[in-house]
Amino acid sequence: MSSDLKDKTPARTVEHYVDPAPFNPAVAEEMTAEQERFYQASQWRIMWWKFKRHKVAVWSGVVLILFYLCVPFAEIIAPYQANTRDSDYLYAPPQAVHLFHEGEFIGPFVYGKESELDMETFQMIYKDDPENIQPIRFFCFGDDYEFWGLVDGSFHLFCPAEGGALFLLGTDRLGRDQFSGLVYGARLSLTVGLVGVTISIVLGLFFGGIAGYFGGVLDSAIQRMIEILRSLPELPLWMALSAALPVTWGPALIYFGLTIILGLLDWPGLARAVRSKLLSLREEEYAKAAVLMGAKPGRVITRHLLPGFTSHIIASATLSIPSMILGETALSFLNLGLRRPAVSWGVLLNEAQNISVVTVYPWLMAPVLPIIIVVLAFNFLGDGLRDAADPYK
Repeated sequence: MSSDLKDKTPARTVEHYVDPAPFNPAVAEEMTAEQERFYQASQWRIMWWKFKRHKVAVWSGVVLILFYLCVPFAEIIAPYQANTRDSDYLYAPPQAVHLFHEGEFIGPFVYGKESELDMETFQMIYKDDPENIQPIRFFCFGDDYEFWGLVDGSFHLFCPAEGGALFLLGTDRLGRDQFSGLVYGARLSLTVGLVGVTISIVLGLFFGGIAGYFGGVLDSAIQRMIEILRSLPELPLWMALSAALPVTWGPALIYFGLTIILGLLDWPGLARAVRSKLLSLREEEYAKAAVLMGAKPGRVITRHLLPGFTSHIIASATLSIPSMILGETALSFLNLGLRRPAVSWGVLLNEAQNISVVTVYPWLMAPVLPIIIVVLAFNFLGDGLRDAADPYK
């Protein structure tokens, strides 16, 4: 019955529209200004537009730029040299910065410290002296240094008052300023990741490119080598190789030895990513055309295949830097990496090995904060770059 009613229902008529304008195949479809801007932009520009929409990654990049400013200008930013000692302030607590004294605006200043020995615990007790106001000087001349070990200087971004002291993050057992140590330590801790990743990228592209392009026996041999390296426990291997470095080496040689160790053990992951990409890209028409035109394998890989996923390599490298920073920190903390007079965040944390010392002087754990911030910033930046690596998705 219902089917009969449906058959009797009159069909809805749809008006047929015909464009009266004559057909002209030469006329292109008009695009908006935004569409035209997108289609005419290069891949790198589209990647930048997509990356800018990832606000967390952008702010992480800003934070990392601020940290990396400490690398070339550590001597100017830090009020003291990293190994400057003050025997009057052993294990001194951080000094708070004030702006007002008894309701009167004075500007940035710190109170001087009075110290006395606790005869029960034999520890120095420091108390603020309200009568001793020490204004912080800016763009001033203070502790002498050699800028990059080349030029003598004494100009600082800020300095303690004349005859005073300024320890924003306290001091260690020898009276060395923790804040200055963090600034100088950024020079080694942040660059060890960049140098190590450079070594890792070179090795990863070389072995991954050979395995992905040629395949066969070479691919099998490289894959077996990668599997062996990835099966080894990372931290014990770092410790064994670091312990093998000669004790007679100076800080510079130890630094380069550490970066080489970290770079040699990090390339297998990138090599596998490069191999998988080349296995698919080598079958593309433009790669086959380059081979037919007589291009050698090295040129095909470097000029035609690798540029196709450069953005992915950059994103992978960005995500590898935090592991190298943590590796250097762990080795220096265990006294197997850098040592004084070299200063890194791991070397500073070496002072906090004893838990009883940390409970009494918690400011010795200050290097943990920049390590956490930098590692998280690199991870967020890597996520943003990875999302922007394929801008057409």
